[in-house]
Amino acid sequence: MQIYNTYTRQKENFKPIQAGKVKMYVCGPTVYDDIHIGNARPVIFFDVVRRYFESKNYQVDYVSNITDVDDKIINKAQELGVSELEIAKQYYQHYQQVCQALNIKKLQSTPKVTENMPQIINFINTLIEKGVAYEVAGDVYFKIKKVAEYGKLSGKKIADLIAGVRVETNVQKADPLDFTLWKKTNTGITWDSPWGAGRPGWHTECVVMIEEAFNGKIDFHGGGADLQFPHHENEIAQSIVAFNHPIANNWLHVGHLSLDGEKMSKSLGNSIYVKDLLALYDANVFRLAILSTHYRQPINFSMESLQTTQKEWHKVQQAYNSLAIALDLNDAFDANPLATKSPDQLEANKPEIAELAEFDVAMADDFNTANAISAMYKLVKHANKLHRQKADNASMMQALFALQSMLEILGFVHQQQKLTPADKKLYQTWEQARLAQDFALADECRTRLQAKGLI
Repeated sequence: MQIYNTYTRQKENFKPIQAGKVKMYVCGPTVYDDIHIGNARPVIFFDVVRRYFESKNYQVDYVSNITDVDDKIINKAQELGVSELEIAKQYYQHYQQVCQALNIKKLQSTPKVTENMPQIINFINTLIEKGVAYEVAGDVYFKIKKVAEYGKLSGKKIADLIAGVRVETNVQKADPLDFTLWKKTNTGITWDSPWGAGRPGWHTECVVMIEEAFNGKIDFHGGGADLQFPHHENEIAQSIVAFNHPIANNWLHVGHLSLDGEKMSKSLGNSIYVKDLLALYDANVFRLAILSTHYRQPINFSMESLQTTQKEWHKVQQAYNSLAIALDLNDAFDANPLATKSPDQLEANKPEIAELAEFDVAMADDFNTANAISAMYKLVKHANKLHRQKADNASMMQALFALQSMLEILGFVHQQQKLTPADKKLYQTWEQARLAQDFALADECRTRLQAKGLI
């Protein structure tokens, strides 16, 4: 398995820190508003990463944080006249609902910043003791020039930053490039600290929560491409000083999603909320649209393109249903074989189907879901051919199992329930009417089958 590592800017053979186990952390949402479709792209992608590793019999420890204290949360709370904790709780619940609707598997944990404040304060104090952080009038800053590796992840050079690349001006800092670890403030929710009342800087929170969750270096740290700098760069700097490692062996970053050619942003007012999109389209259609582009590439999203994606998903559904019904009529359909077999059994009984092998090659090549989906479309054509030719049960069972395996790894939800005796009789009556050219009866049966979603 080869995976592109942002830290080294090349594909590398994956070797877990601990055999048979994958430790993964992904930066989660700041819960001050509902998530838009751009926010959802990393959520969907890393769910697929987790599913693929699990299909290879890895134990995946997947943690993603919740930022529940932030200036945006405070501003929203003041605007609405409620507490910050109420805002954070409300939008965290909304986020959980969206994840459930998108079929995101439950994570091992979702630590919150507010639940880790003592650890964050102790960590900042440790950085001060190590001489890489300093306090000025209640604010605490990190000295980035103390870290020789600074800029390796993002490719930015300190000299270029000094030349004026979006550097914050703050006369209190010893160096204008130093970033905030603790912010003194009287606005909004605050915590007591050795430096006075305030709240932590964003870049420190994740470092602490990763250490709390994993107690050491992890296999993967991920997030959106916009987090490379300064967020992830600043995380690495702190971790190198505190723990003598850059947090993760592999850094994965998901490309931007633009809307009709323009960057999507809540502040610009051109966002499409996931909850609104799912009121119009099946979650599978949205998932298919996201995964049809390689995760490192940008997506130019449009509502019009979803109509095409919806048609493609319908073809997948039809192929699945055709095989399932044909097998069920022969009393040979297993509605959910993936749930009744262990990963070892599934691997041992994997059918020798070219499309499934092609799918696996694509996923092993830096999680290339675009090529994996192309392999799935080829399998759909193969399945339709088997159905038309009324192939033997074994061939159809292999194709259906392969399709079920692909859908599970990509996180799609589609199952055909076993036919009832009445459904089987109706289906058989339809086929007999067609053969006898009894068009009136055939039309009646087809209408009833369509109403049941069986054809």
